[in-house]
Amino acid sequence: MNRHVEQPSPLHLHIRARWPRVMTSEGWRARLRELEGHEADMLLGTSLSRRFASLPMWVNHPANVSGFYGLLVSLALILPYRFGYPDGIWVPTWIYHTSLLLASCMGLGFASVIIVRLTGRHPVAPMRSVLYAMPFVGLTLLGVNVSDIVQVPSFLVWFLLLLPGPLYVHLSWAPRWRLLCMLEDGQDPFAGVDLDTPSSEDSVVRVVDDDSDLKDVLDALEAGDGEE
Repeated sequence: MNRHVEQPSPLHLHIRARWPRVMTSEGWRARLRELEGHEADMLLGTSLSRRFASLPMWVNHPANVSGFYGLLVSLALILPYRFGYPDGIWVPTWIYHTSLLLASCMGLGFASVIIVRLTGRHPVAPMRSVLYAMPFVGLTLLGVNVSDIVQVPSFLVWFLLLLPGPLYVHLSWAPRWRLLCMLEDGQDPFAGVDLDTPSSEDSVVRVVDDDSDLKDVLDALEAGDGEE
């Protein structure tokens, strides 16, 4: 029995030729197996960067990642705006500030892509303990402002709310995304770059220190062994 094999349309072939990265999201993953362990670690990073790396390349674009952070901050602003502004004002004000947040974060993400492409900079591990705390401090200060308890400069509040996501993208994710794009295009992202090869013990210690979730699990296991 002969089966009819559907041929791809000319439009599909044009899209595939014009944007091959969209059609070959698994390409860089196949080439990743050919790299050494420390090179793969630099490309993938720790837990957060690995989650973004598991997405298609057009989804995890630095501008999209930065914009996603802006969306999360906007959702967290609903409660303070609901109780801090009158009923007829809080919704338009929230929509306006959400639009500004998304535009600012995505704009900074695009700027990071351009800067990293021009400089060829490799990823740098941000101070996660500081970056993770900043949005919560900003939300606390915003709640203090809208409740008229103490007046905190608005610039400081929005600085604390806006900075962590775009800064993480600029320091860590945008350089990794550039390297992954090079790997998917068949280029060597480490050509002409001397990387220090760490020992196995140093690699394990560094990964544990960088990944707070893994560190908590190991601490819990050690505590259980101590009780026994």
